[in-house]
Amino acid sequence: MEKGAAVENYEGLFIIKPDIKEEDAKGVLKVITEALVKNGGAVKKEDIWGKRQLAYPVKKFKEGFYYKLEFTASTSSIAKLEETYRLNADILRTMITRR
Repeated sequence: MEKGAAVENYEGLFIIKPDIKEEDAKGVLKVITEALVKNGGAVKKEDIWGKRQLAYPVKKFKEGFYYKLEFTASTSSIAKLEETYRLNADILRTMITRR
């Protein structure tokens, strides 16, 4: 973490492609948490919601594998994390909010 950067509590909701194997989905979850730790964050709570119906199709998928993560991170690292998650083809949607 950068010196003087404010550390905040965040909640991230990730929707992962439903057509990948379960072990591959666990690998994506590991990539999500590793990117967070690499950028100076700390995981507080992980919650796997499983496969759920989407409100509207996203990239032609009608359902997705939901993963919720509560974490702390510096405010300056959130943009880096969002960019990292956006580049991962297995993640359909990401929403990070400050708690």
